[in-house]
Amino acid sequence: MRGGSALPRASLLEGRSRLSTTKQRPLRADARRNREKVVAAAAAAFAEAGLDAQVEDIARRAGVGVGTLYRHFPTKDALVAALAEAHFERLADTIEAALEDDADGWEAFTATIWRIAETVAADVAWCEIVGGHPTAVQTASRGQHRLAAATSTLLARAQASGRMRADVTFADISTIMCGFGHIAAAQRAGAALDWKRYLDIALEGLRAR
Repeated sequence: MRGGSALPRASLLEGRSRLSTTKQRPLRADARRNREKVVAAAAAAFAEAGLDAQVEDIARRAGVGVGTLYRHFPTKDALVAALAEAHFERLADTIEAALEDDADGWEAFTATIWRIAETVAADVAWCEIVGGHPTAVQTASRGQHRLAAATSTLLARAQASGRMRADVTFADISTIMCGFGHIAAAQRAGAALDWKRYLDIALEGLRAR
């Protein structure tokens, strides 16, 4: 199960047929649990072995058969895309929770960015995806839409506090976090970089003068 290489034709057709069916109606509770277990197992496997982790190991970790894994994810690309989607959903959860806090807008913004950064830097599977499978990031549309909406609101509050530059946009924050993700991935791979220093400098550049 390397890259986006196709499975045998029969397995691929079966996978597509089943995926088409799941798009038309919600997954059964047991199927949903199996899918969630596979995604969690893939994260653990990628964290240990990188994107070359074998499908048999992922299925074993999830406690499901290889056929069950293929029914949900006919290629590694599909599995990696699901991990990316789950990642952005978690980040959106974090920012939406921060919006419920009545703290100063700037303080809430910086605290949330640091919280997310710590989570991302510790997420080895995500660093593997950013470093070796960046196209998966582009396909995670649902999570990114939630993340963009929540971040834009958090950004507006920080600017309303008067402590953030008025010309900062969501695109600026997205660029900073994308750059941070690549630095964290490179640092984990052994590069002489310090993601905390990078993020500290980036956030200082957002302060109102």
